[in-house]
Amino acid sequence: MGTTFAVLGAGSWGTALAILLARNHHQVILWGRDPERMRVMVEQHRNPWYLPAAVFPEGMTLSAQLEAALAATPEVIIMAPSNSFRSLVERCAQLRPRGLRLAWGTKGLEPDTQRFLHEVSAEILGVATPTAVLSGPSFAQEVASGLPTALTVASRFPEYAVWLAQCLRCDSLRPYTTDDVIGVQLGGGLKNVLAIATGISDGLGLGANARAALVTRGLAEMMRLGAAMGARPETFMGLAGLGDLVLTCTDNLSRNRRFGVLIGQGQSPTVALHSIGQVVEGFATVRAAVVLAQRFKVDMPITRQVYAVLHTGHHPRAAVQELFARALRAETGD
Repeated sequence: MGTTFAVLGAGSWGTALAILLARNHHQVILWGRDPERMRVMVEQHRNPWYLPAAVFPEGMTLSAQLEAALAATPEVIIMAPSNSFRSLVERCAQLRPRGLRLAWGTKGLEPDTQRFLHEVSAEILGVATPTAVLSGPSFAQEVASGLPTALTVASRFPEYAVWLAQCLRCDSLRPYTTDDVIGVQLGGGLKNVLAIATGISDGLGLGANARAALVTRGLAEMMRLGAAMGARPETFMGLAGLGDLVLTCTDNLSRNRRFGVLIGQGQSPTVALHSIGQVVEGFATVRAAVVLAQRFKVDMPITRQVYAVLHTGHHPRAAVQELFARALRAETGD
């Protein structure tokens, strides 16, 4: 029998990861904060809200009691939105003070501080606690369906990264490891902002040419900020950068892209968020991205226009016009 994992967050990705680990012969406790939803999931042996077609395998249990989940194992994976990341890590520190190893698939930065999540975890747990980030081009629905997927395990603890990758590996999932935690987290956060941009473009009916331009120039913005913050360029050309960017910008399984489409079709951000019915990480991440761009003096015009549309009432068509009105320059320049 394999390892016991506590997966915190019973949304689409948390459920899919728990299913994957259980299929890999690990024992998994999937925790969710809503007792009634967890009760329904126990009765139906599936998550009817997010992954209704995926039946829970043997070795997977569900709990709404965080204390019980953390008492069972020091191996914890957080799959909750970024706005609840700090509070969950603090609870982990209280309930599992020794031996904890923490990974997360949470995308984006801490909304209020613009800090990377590995910085938040180090502040709370100490720099000696092994941590890792899971990222890359992967939709939860396809992972739960057993479709071929590759992703990245980023950690400054190489033995932990290799061990975690081995736990995740199966016939349908191939993990790669890296120590570039900054690049992987930037890629995982900014791709959601750019998926909103391409969704807005498609909602406006601007065509495939515009979508391709936004993906490509969005990647350039991502790489510029990454370079300023110490990330490696090759990370952004890999799974956690270009791979995840293409996936989320071009497929409607991406809720960030769907959110952008609704904006382009005329819905207000508030109405569009309600229509999606799930956390749209790019909505908060774009605030942090604009702050970081200003702090590091990096030009990010697409990101800036997405922020203006979502948070200052700027009209999407005006945003497009302003992007095209910018001064001409070499492609490799800012």
